[in-house]
Amino acid sequence: MQRRTLRRLGGFSLAMLCGVCGPGTGFASTLITGAAVYDGSGDAPRQVAVRVDGDRIVAVGALRPIAGETEIRADGLALAPGFIDEHSHHDRGHYADRAMPPLLAQGVTTIVIGQDGESEAPFADVAAQFAARPAAINVASYTGHGFLRERVMGKDFKRTATASEVATMQALLAADIKAGSLGLSTGLEYDPGIYSDHAELLALARTTAAQGGRYISHMRNEDATFDAALDELLDLGRQTGVPVQISHIKLGMVDRWGDAKKVLAKLDAARAAGIAVTADVYPYEYWQSTLTVLFPKRDFTDIAAARYALTHYTTPQGMRLGFYAPDPAYVGKTIADIAAERHEEPAATYLWLIRTAQAWKAAHPDAERVESVIGTAMSTEDVATFVTWKYASICSDGMIGSRHPRGYGAFAKVLRVYVREQHLLTLSEAVRKMTSQAAANVGLQGRGLIRPGYKADLVLFDPATITDRATVDNPGALAEGVEDVLINGELVWAHGKPTGATPGRFLKRGME
Repeated sequence: MQRRTLRRLGGFSLAMLCGVCGPGTGFASTLITGAAVYDGSGDAPRQVAVRVDGDRIVAVGALRPIAGETEIRADGLALAPGFIDEHSHHDRGHYADRAMPPLLAQGVTTIVIGQDGESEAPFADVAAQFAARPAAINVASYTGHGFLRERVMGKDFKRTATASEVATMQALLAADIKAGSLGLSTGLEYDPGIYSDHAELLALARTTAAQGGRYISHMRNEDATFDAALDELLDLGRQTGVPVQISHIKLGMVDRWGDAKKVLAKLDAARAAGIAVTADVYPYEYWQSTLTVLFPKRDFTDIAAARYALTHYTTPQGMRLGFYAPDPAYVGKTIADIAAERHEEPAATYLWLIRTAQAWKAAHPDAERVESVIGTAMSTEDVATFVTWKYASICSDGMIGSRHPRGYGAFAKVLRVYVREQHLLTLSEAVRKMTSQAAANVGLQGRGLIRPGYKADLVLFDPATITDRATVDNPGALAEGVEDVLINGELVWAHGKPTGATPGRFLKRGME
């Protein structure tokens, strides 16, 4: 890598690079020169300079440094808009390390939380909490369907909601979207969302559409009844006009491997019919979720269901514990490993692990996490097919401290595997997916492109060396190849290390 150099003109300090003086003053401007600029549109790169003043891009073109301006010479590097992680759980732990190095090392500048039906409080409260203690990165959020159900139904959620309860959920959702939530997220394979019926979802989708929000869903099924789950999502878009997005699209069933092109043909037909359907995807053949997710009937005594899951969805060797509060020694072991220790068939061990975790949770009701598992269930070819779909953007579905490497490597892996090694995407197209397509999919304005007037979320990286290093065995290894990152015009990652600056903002629907 040709390491970029920084030059200050007129005796001004590096503080100018960090946007200390306000926008439009001319004293805080920064000029980035010498980079191949991938502007996020999907167009070929251009050799142009980019000027940042305060928190915005103010000029792009044949520009010369001006007196008092900081110049970043980026010869040999690519400059792109900051990457947007459309489906993230990196907020878990409340940004304990506010520098967020796992994200900045990949060039991620904005994360979208409130996923899978999960949000911890009303939107205004979550936004205020972040504003009081901001992180380096920007954050946007959906309102979780599970949060609404728990707020309205309490512990009595294992049933269909009444009309009155749905109306109360609609009112809470409308208030959240007015406050700035992107819309509604659902997690229909999880409690409590799994118990909702289509009428409840339709009512909430209508509220979301009326408020100008969007709908994103971990669908009701990603394996055996995938088609019915997809039909449910598309019907919400058809009946209400709300934009609908498939979270971490996948075919998590051996019996369905090779069907990705058929799925995309259905999505293309839906778009042609006027349904604004999109998707996000992470570049791994394994997911991370709860041990219970493969039991839609929630019968954890059903040995036949356990055997079916370990045959058709995944294998005992393909189910590796990522977290297990009842016995942390099991973390990193597979169901096959534990079954061998217990001298029993894997299906019986699977059910025992679930029941033991439930008993532990009952004894520790305030615990946030009890168990998680990494399941190998997708084919490499299907993942690649989904990644390359025009309307798919990239996500991590990751978090800090997870055994799954996606939270530390998803974006760098796309650039390494699908661009540099397999040539399935051009670099311009990959950047588009991570920037302007992502912004469009979730409804963010003023970000995702390198154009005058857009916010200065920018990443300088080396296309020849950017790579993921995180693995299941070493999930916390940082990506490499990102040189500098600016967020809202402020340098947060310099020479491959965090600066400690925390200029991140909590983004609201319809606002920059």
